[in-house]
Amino acid sequence: MTRLLGVLQHRQRALAGGERPDFRLMREVVDYILDYMQGFTVPLERICCDQLLAQVPEGQELSERLASDYRALHERLLRLSHDLDTILKDSVVPMERFADDLQAYLDAHRTYLCDERDRLFPLLGPHLEAADLEHLAEMLPEGITTRLVSLQETYPQLYAELRYP
Repeated sequence: MTRLLGVLQHRQRALAGGERPDFRLMREVVDYILDYMQGFTVPLERICCDQLLAQVPEGQELSERLASDYRALHERLLRLSHDLDTILKDSVVPMERFADDLQAYLDAHRTYLCDERDRLFPLLGPHLEAADLEHLAEMLPEGITTRLVSLQETYPQLYAELRYP
């Protein structure tokens, strides 16, 4: 996810500098993140949070806050998606506002990732054994591995960008 955000950050800097970035690539990144959130991250985090609450009840406040933050990220990303659709249809979108909204999304998503890394994972880590991780993998929605592989085919320009930085 960090690399995906880096692709968007690079385009945001270009936009803020007055350049016209590759909006189609940005559209591909946003679509990919939305697909990834819905098809992989949301189910995985729901399972992890359930596991956390079963073993560490004091993690409920963190779990609820992260879920709320994630919903807010999703809403921001949907707004960016709509704006990109508008831009790609050659309709008017104030570029300064779009650049600011994109930066706000990037900042919020990075904050979320830091909270996961610094707060959620350390809370979960001591309570998860190898067998727990295998159980979590078994609980993922059916076909998730195939779906992740197919994302490479669906978003070839993004795949090329991530593969050859």
